[in-house]
Amino acid sequence: MSTTSALCPNLIVIVDDHEAVLAGTLSLLKTEYPKTTFLTAQDAQSAKETIQNAQPELTIMDLSIPDHAKAPAQTEVGIQLLRSLMTDYPQLNFVVQSAHVRSLVRLKPAIEMHQGGFTISDKSAPMREMLTKVDWALQGLVYTPREMRVKLEVKPEWLEVLRLAFQDGLQDKTIAEKMCISERTVRHYWTRVQDALGVYPDEGKNMRIQTEIRARQEGLLD
Repeated sequence: MSTTSALCPNLIVIVDDHEAVLAGTLSLLKTEYPKTTFLTAQDAQSAKETIQNAQPELTIMDLSIPDHAKAPAQTEVGIQLLRSLMTDYPQLNFVVQSAHVRSLVRLKPAIEMHQGGFTISDKSAPMREMLTKVDWALQGLVYTPREMRVKLEVKPEWLEVLRLAFQDGLQDKTIAEKMCISERTVRHYWTRVQDALGVYPDEGKNMRIQTEIRARQEGLLD
C-alpha cells in the first residue's frame, strides 16, 4: 500500500514529550511532506497555545504527556487535551500515536461526533504504518483499533446513506438533498460507517464497493 498522499498540508503540529520519538516522527514526516511546516509541543499547555495560534490542518499527538513543563506525563492529561481540542476544533484532523490506545474508549462518543479525520496508530507499530494513518486522517477518514469496535454499532442515519447509495443508486449530492443535510455530513457518515465495517483505503480497491460488500455481509443491506 502506498502511503504517499497527494495532499500537502500547510502546517502540522506534533505533540510528544519524548524528545527521541518527537525527533524521529518529525524527521520521517519532513521526508514525506517536504513543503509542510511543522511545529512541536511537549506538554498540554504549550500544545493548546500552539494549535490556537497556528491553526494546523493536522495534529499528531501522544496521550501520555505532562500538563505543563516539568510535570509528570499522564495518559489522563492527553485524554483531556484531546477531548478539549475536539470540542474547540471540530474539523481538525488528528492522529493519536500512543502506547495507550485502549484508553481512547473513553472518548468513543466524541470521536464518533468529530467532523475531521481521526486515526489511531500504536507506538509499537512500524513508522510507515503511522504515515498511512497520517494520510488517512488528512483525507478526513476515521480509523479506530479493533478493540474499540467490539460489536458493530451503526446509527440509523448511516443505514439511510447505505440504502440510498446502494439500493436507490444515488450519489452523495442527491443523498444530501433526500436527507436534508449537507454533502459534508454525508461524507462524515461514510467515514463512520466505513470505520464500523472495517473498510479502509487499500491500493487497487474501490472503498465504496468494499463498503457495499461488507454491509451486505453484515446484513445491513438486503
